[in-house]
Amino acid sequence: MITKETSFKEVIEKYPKAIEIFLKYGMHCIGCPIASQETIEQGCIAHNIDVEKLLKELNEVIKNES
Repeated sequence: MITKETSFKEVIEKYPKAIEIFLKYGMHCIGCPIASQETIEQGCIAHNIDVEKLLKELNEVIKNES
């Protein structure tokens, strides 16, 4: 399960399909060195994105990927 504290790097490495969701929300900094150290919550704050909504979509994608 992906949480607010999960890092972008961790999500991308485990669930490459999640990249589509990040891009959908305008989070185009997936390869950015800073993003690799950021948590999902930190990225959402920086991009003014509803973290709960993003987490719901991310967790749906990984559930379907399993």
